[in-house]
Amino acid sequence: MNTAKKRYNLYSQYLKNKYGQKVYKLPINLTTTCPNRDGTLSVDGCIFCDESGSGFENLPNIMPVEEQISRNKEYIRKHYGAKKFIAYFQTYTNTYMPVNKFKEYISRVCQEDIVEIAISTRPDCIDEIYMDFLEEFSEKSGVNISIELGLQTVNYHTLKKINRGHTLAEFIDGALMVKKRDFHLCAHLILNLPWDDCDDVVENAKILSALGIDSVKLHSLYIIKGTPLGEMYQEGKIKIITMDEYIDRVITFLEYLDPGIVIQRLIGRAPEKHALFVNWGTSWWKIRDRIEEEMETRDTYQGKRFNYLNGRAIKGFYQSQ
Repeated sequence: MNTAKKRYNLYSQYLKNKYGQKVYKLPINLTTTCPNRDGTLSVDGCIFCDESGSGFENLPNIMPVEEQISRNKEYIRKHYGAKKFIAYFQTYTNTYMPVNKFKEYISRVCQEDIVEIAISTRPDCIDEIYMDFLEEFSEKSGVNISIELGLQTVNYHTLKKINRGHTLAEFIDGALMVKKRDFHLCAHLILNLPWDDCDDVVENAKILSALGIDSVKLHSLYIIKGTPLGEMYQEGKIKIITMDEYIDRVITFLEYLDPGIVIQRLIGRAPEKHALFVNWGTSWWKIRDRIEEEMETRDTYQGKRFNYLNGRAIKGFYQSQ
């Protein structure tokens, strides 16, 4: 038995329980941009983001959506025997477009074997109109909706340093908007940003737990040449924590996190081309395995320290009665 199943809430098992079998994501790359790049908020983007928009393994965005789905589906079926899929709008900000255009893209991925549509976006790029459309679409089509919001950290000072273009408030606003619907809500976090410490890691877990987030994706920071972060790294202005420290942060985060929250990943894959730093020069799965092994060694698990909500300070009154 994979003991990781006992230590944290695995996404693969969550999908299998929900859909009765393994479900695979089909990445979709749209011709879009980001308000942090096109001048609406900034022209520089986040200091760590390169021109691929975090979708380095996707098919070209000039390829029609239907063809991207078909090609990805063919590959996954051939290699994994998959029968059910999630259409995943991954790269850049997938709600940053006129609502009619957004509706068109969503309607084009509705196929019999697609059980869910996952939409990755910024917390300041959704509103009630987009959410109302998705709610109506889901009810009519029977296709589930999941929304992924990029937060990266709850530390609003760090958010400013990385030129994120939003603060914690916008994330909370977006999260509450999504939670009003029956959508699955995922948050993206980077646990080793140079300006964050372990207190921020704990607060990340607490905020996501208090908001009732459904799942989380953890990513270690990678550094690409030609980005503002890359320049800072080459000039010695920032320091990356060690792999052991990252592993400790992930475990601490899990200990404080609501045990019901699904963990989509503990560390992400990253582009090695033009990279100055990626996952300490180690395969992502080796780091994942080390995290799981260390959790076994410590005999710890997700939610071990999840004891801070619902009036923690007055619980002693009930125990004394």
